[in-house]
Amino acid sequence: MPRNPSTGVYSKPAGTTPSVGQVIDPAPWNALTTDLGNEVTNSLPRDGSAPMIAPLKAAGGTVSAPGVGFASTPQTGLYLKGGGLLGFAQNGVEVAFDQDLVYAVKSGDYTALASDDNAVHRFTAAATLTLTAAATLGANWHYCVIADGGDVTIDPNGSETIDGAATLILKDGYSVEIICSGAAFFTNKLFARIQSKADSSAVGDFIVGLTLSNNGASPNTHIDFAAGSARTGSSFVSSATSLTKRVTGTFAAGTGAGGLDAGAVAANATYFAYALRKDADLSFDIVLSTSATIGGIATTLLTGYSIVKCIGVVLTDASSLIRQFVMYPRDEYTFVTPVKDATGAAISPTSALLALTVPNGVKVKAKLRFQYTSTATTASALFSDPSQGILVASIGNDGGNVGSVQVASNYAIGSADIWTNVNKQIRQVGGAAGTIWMWTDGFYFPCGRTA
Repeated sequence: MPRNPSTGVYSKPAGTTPSVGQVIDPAPWNALTTDLGNEVTNSLPRDGSAPMIAPLKAAGGTVSAPGVGFASTPQTGLYLKGGGLLGFAQNGVEVAFDQDLVYAVKSGDYTALASDDNAVHRFTAAATLTLTAAATLGANWHYCVIADGGDVTIDPNGSETIDGAATLILKDGYSVEIICSGAAFFTNKLFARIQSKADSSAVGDFIVGLTLSNNGASPNTHIDFAAGSARTGSSFVSSATSLTKRVTGTFAAGTGAGGLDAGAVAANATYFAYALRKDADLSFDIVLSTSATIGGIATTLLTGYSIVKCIGVVLTDASSLIRQFVMYPRDEYTFVTPVKDATGAAISPTSALLALTVPNGVKVKAKLRFQYTSTATTASALFSDPSQGILVASIGNDGGNVGSVQVASNYAIGSADIWTNVNKQIRQVGGAAGTIWMWTDGFYFPCGRTA
């Protein structure tokens, strides 16, 4: 064949360039016409009436002048990139396509490489995923991580960041898509939205579980908190397991660690228990504070935590030991040993405040029993909520709740649940001068439990 198969250049057979008066030799001319017929047959019809019967070889081209293009738009088409890779150009600009998705299982620490572009890796154990430098991975590199057996700590190279942070902890059971900008890493924010879904889509104020109790091994210094959850407004936290805190140390993360927001445990003190949520991974913890409000909590040791709400309270005695108690549904506390808050104390027709062993700084409903005696034969005593003001104990006025003494110097008994003021006090007044005894069995401190 006169056509060069490598270059496609056609050369006429020798003896087919005649001169005037020359006798034509039929052999080369017959070969020429046969050759021309064959080449016409092997040509690709422009009207598309016949297909190629062998591979079509095109020029390599460039992104601005593709080897295979279109007459109307010559800068759009196919060209050969470096490394023998096929490139796609659209109006002179490269069109990028993802690599094939590759799934793999990882059981330990791993470093994500450029070749992991568009990969999906499922981690079956707690691990650290180190990201190669963003400049090396390049813009548009992306990678999916599934935590399926433990938390995965995603750690960018050097001082590079992911979503603006030094690391990202992907909690077990979640997944995240990581995108490289060429200088930093970002996520599709799905994990963050799932984490904050409870906050952004629901409101309310409640506690489920998280009941308090004296620790079995160290009841005087340690408090156990049952599993449960708590919410205030749009802030939510939960714990699937119980947690223990001690009053003999300042706050440190985790069960068995110190719980105080500041200082050392004090005698006859009130410690409010607040549920915490760690910002990085939403984990649950507890801080104990003498402050009755979130605003009064010392937060020096709580960097990286959000305070969700108060979930309970513990009291210490004169020896700085936790008073032992039993907690019942609906935020009811009962002391294991009733506290005698009045022993042979004087009472008179003049109203006075009486301090109790209950939480300080908040109003609670104290569970009280009392005994009253007077030399008068018809007197009764009245114990009441200070918010009611000054009351008078007599049948003709505000009544009584101890009962009337029918025999001089005899004893009358009674019981009541009475709200205190924020200074742990209730009011007392007698129909006649006498003596009282009072036992505090416990109190109700409403935090939001309905069961």
